[in-house]
Amino acid sequence: MAYGCIKCGHTEADQKEVSMTGTGLSKMFDVQHNKFIVIFCKNCGYSEFYNKNSSTAGNVVDFFFGG
Repeated sequence: MAYGCIKCGHTEADQKEVSMTGTGLSKMFDVQHNKFIVIFCKNCGYSEFYNKNSSTAGNVVDFFFGG
């Protein structure tokens, strides 16, 4: 079984870490305490967000490719 991007089938991905605000006061004061790892396809740009604090954040590229 071949793994790849679920949108285009490409087999190369990269990752970035991003921070985002929540709601309420954190949004008003621009406190970015929600941290995510974004895995994206290098071909089409399809992206998936993973919570950095979850136990699955260790090898999220495998999740992107269906592993």
